[in-house]
Amino acid sequence: MKACGGCHCGAVRWEARLPEPPLKALSCNCSMCRMTGYLHVFVPHGDFLLLRGSDALTTYRFGTGAAAHLFCRFCGVKSYYQPRSHPEAWSLNARCLDEEVALDVTDFDGANWEAAKSALDGKPEGG
Repeated sequence: MKACGGCHCGAVRWEARLPEPPLKALSCNCSMCRMTGYLHVFVPHGDFLLLRGSDALTTYRFGTGAAAHLFCRFCGVKSYYQPRSHPEAWSLNARCLDEEVALDVTDFDGANWEAAKSALDGKPEGG
């Protein structure tokens, strides 16, 4: 299915090819996601198209600097970003989709990222 979304003010707009609902989503408790209420829906880079707003985006990096948190510089909304957990995909904020979509939400312990990431990969920690 094709879905569209973007930031609050409309400066950033995108479309993505997503699987049929319910969409698998992650609710993360890391400091960033907990504070912003971000719900992750991952989409391969090839299934995402930024329609407008590259000039409206500003980037914030913290910790390891691997994740590129992209915020609209006008309204402050992070509608998508490059997560460190899925370097081959964008993370879309399910709350920034134009249409409400059924979600299958799983909790992700991003506050303990290293252990949680290994569980996400299905590999033993350190593997």
